[in-house]
Amino acid sequence: MSKRVESSVFKFLNQLKENNNREWFADHKDWFVEEEQKLKLFFSTIMEGLKEYDDIEDMKAYRIYRDVRFSKDKSPYKIYRSCSFKRATEALRGAYHVEVTPNGSFVACGFWQPNKEDLLRIRKEFEVDASEINEIINSSGIQQTFGGFYQGDTLKTAPKGFDKEHEAITLIRKKDFLFLRKFTDKEVLSKNFYDEVLASFQACRPFLDYMSSVLTTNLNGESII
Repeated sequence: MSKRVESSVFKFLNQLKENNNREWFADHKDWFVEEEQKLKLFFSTIMEGLKEYDDIEDMKAYRIYRDVRFSKDKSPYKIYRSCSFKRATEALRGAYHVEVTPNGSFVACGFWQPNKEDLLRIRKEFEVDASEINEIINSSGIQQTFGGFYQGDTLKTAPKGFDKEHEAITLIRKKDFLFLRKFTDKEVLSKNFYDEVLASFQACRPFLDYMSSVLTTNLNGESII
């Protein structure tokens, strides 16, 4: 198992950024396969580390091929490599994510674009009582690691049925509920990156557990699973 990201990964992705076409990619397919194998080993190591303190069902390393059907950008390949780790069982909600790319690597955890049922349940919880989520956001672990919630997508006004003057309206207007930590290329290539990724995920665990409790109960606290 590998606990390091090698600099050759960045070299490949930088070259791909400059030559994002099928001809170049076909000519360098062996290089891609080599770097992909290295990264998947690293991602697998992250998953094993995660399993030491959370119940992880699976990891998903995303393909490098872009879906260009509805995009103005017709570049066929992503210039980043990413992987998500899904928590197991209906009782454990949320996921962890690692993305490696030159000048833009990050880790994230939480809920990106939750479905409308989950989104409404989260907003209703914050409407009734936002004290617990605010306590988590303001905890030393979250503040020192992430600095607070990632901005993400936010409504310009209150969702239908919610008071725009509500004291928790900033939270209620959110469409994503994520914590995100960025890393420099130097940090990604350092021997400490593996430990920093896992430490970041550990800092996020109280949030995931709280949100899991919210999404598996109704507003009376009764289980719905």
